[in-house]
Amino acid sequence: MSSARPIVIHGGTVIDAATDRDGEFDLLVEHGRVAAIEKPGVLKGHADAERIDAKDQWVIPGCVDLHVHLREPGEEWKETVQTGAEAAVLGGFTSICCMPNTKPANDSAEVTRFIIEKAKAAGAARVLPIGAISMERKGKQLAPYNELAKAGCVAFSDDGDPVVDAGLMRRALEWCLMLGLPLSCHEEDRNLSCGGSMNESPLSLKLGLKGFPGVAEDVMIARDIELARFTKGKVHICHVSTARGIELIRRAKNDGISVTCEVAPHHLVLDESCVCGYDTHFKMMPPLKPNEDIEGLYKGIEDGTVDAIASDHAPHDRDSKLVEFSRATVGILGLQTSLPLFVELCSAGKVSRRRMVELLCHGPARSFGLSSGTLRVGSDADITVLNPAERWVFEAADVRSKSKNSPFVGRELMGKATNVIVAGRRVVRDGTLASEWVEDER
Repeated sequence: MSSARPIVIHGGTVIDAATDRDGEFDLLVEHGRVAAIEKPGVLKGHADAERIDAKDQWVIPGCVDLHVHLREPGEEWKETVQTGAEAAVLGGFTSICCMPNTKPANDSAEVTRFIIEKAKAAGAARVLPIGAISMERKGKQLAPYNELAKAGCVAFSDDGDPVVDAGLMRRALEWCLMLGLPLSCHEEDRNLSCGGSMNESPLSLKLGLKGFPGVAEDVMIARDIELARFTKGKVHICHVSTARGIELIRRAKNDGISVTCEVAPHHLVLDESCVCGYDTHFKMMPPLKPNEDIEGLYKGIEDGTVDAIASDHAPHDRDSKLVEFSRATVGILGLQTSLPLFVELCSAGKVSRRRMVELLCHGPARSFGLSSGTLRVGSDADITVLNPAERWVFEAADVRSKSKNSPFVGRELMGKATNVIVAGRRVVRDGTLASEWVEDER
């Protein structure tokens, strides 16, 4: 995938949390790797290089998303590996980890290899498959972890469903400890959530919607933390949405337990009041929460408890959302909006820019043991050039995914990925897929 021509990115502010770099530097890409990072002007001698002017922009490692649903194989009318990978790079993500709730589920090497081959053909973001914890994601029998890991899976999850059986979860952690891979866990006690479609609160009573209490998430987080303590295995907690969940993870980390976690941008910028209009684009899993939970998430970001921001990109067709709120599918698109939403939080002073880059790049890579998420010299050249000041309206026509289920369509956003490089190859050029530029030039 590497480009034959070197690339020089000049005039920008390089921010890399992994190397604690934050300042004006020029960057050279050669043979698919970061070849040099020098003070401005030093790299002028590379006359044959493709040059990217990053003046007034940030040059950051390519963003890494640990939680994406690509729907292929099985539901290609919602999303494909290609459209998802293209949406990813347009949103500044160079690596995405795709969940196994496809049809069939990714519980075999054949499905894993199919996804990897589709991703190579797409030529956009790196797509890293996550294998199923259990066969067919039914929670009854362990999936073949050795086979899946050898085929290319970077973690295991039954996301979309919790692992109800604590004994099976224990055995999964023990197996994954031997493989050195994490379990990525959807935390929900369905004996408590009972099919609730929004947060259980006085507002859910007022709206006449069945509530999903936050404790349904908290008790499963607590269970899996204790299983990780017992087995010494690695557990990654998906889409934490409660203040209590953050506190449980904070205490577990203080105890030395191998646990990491992610928070989705929509749980930071939206709250349960968004449901008042019964707009199904605001139906999430876990559901949107009140301010006290949101404040807990921000505290977790501030003190380092939260390791990663993950989009939980969940494409759904129009018909599955155009029904009563209680019957609608859960989830929204996120690959093209996560980065600008976080730039907005950064601009508002809620998150520092260094912490933003850590949560979107180095933090997620570290959580799954990936080599990406850094601009260290010699590392793979996965790079995002970001204009943090650009204001733009996210229109339906901008949505690269096959589905359009985003509550942010029509909203003005701040910050945009202008140029994106994957493995030394420029895949986004001035905010547009580079492949489309090639077609236009023909």
